[in-house]
Amino acid sequence: MYRLLFVCHGNICRSPMAEFIMKDLVEKNKVAHLFHIESCACHTDALGCRPHRGTREKLKEVGISTEGKVARLVCYDDYENFDYIVAMDRYNVYDLEYKFRGDPMGKVKRLLEYASISRDVADPWYTGNFDDTYDDCIIGCKALFNHIMNNK
Repeated sequence: MYRLLFVCHGNICRSPMAEFIMKDLVEKNKVAHLFHIESCACHTDALGCRPHRGTREKLKEVGISTEGKVARLVCYDDYENFDYIVAMDRYNVYDLEYKFRGDPMGKVKRLLEYASISRDVADPWYTGNFDDTYDDCIIGCKALFNHIMNNK
């Protein structure tokens, strides 16, 4: 089983968007049974909150539900419990490396790195533009999915 953890600052915009896009992607490819997918936050700002309205609305437009999701905080044990720890931006990478006391197994990467793009996923918290975030998450999730399936 492939265990994926998507991480952003508060777990209400980008990481839940990536989580549910990836869940939809594996379901449509009929390999959902091979995956365990979650998302979480580096910071406590929104713990227990549902995904941001903009995230919910954008995913609803494309037929993806976020029902039941609430923000949770990353914990030290997540490093052992997940194979891929996928950060939305470079600050999340720094936070994760601090939380995990390093990254000895090379599990932590930014999502767009899987698509050979060296930038952060657009943050709608500041721009209000959930379309750009969705586009980045689609590109990154498809590339991550292909990476995993091609390296079984």
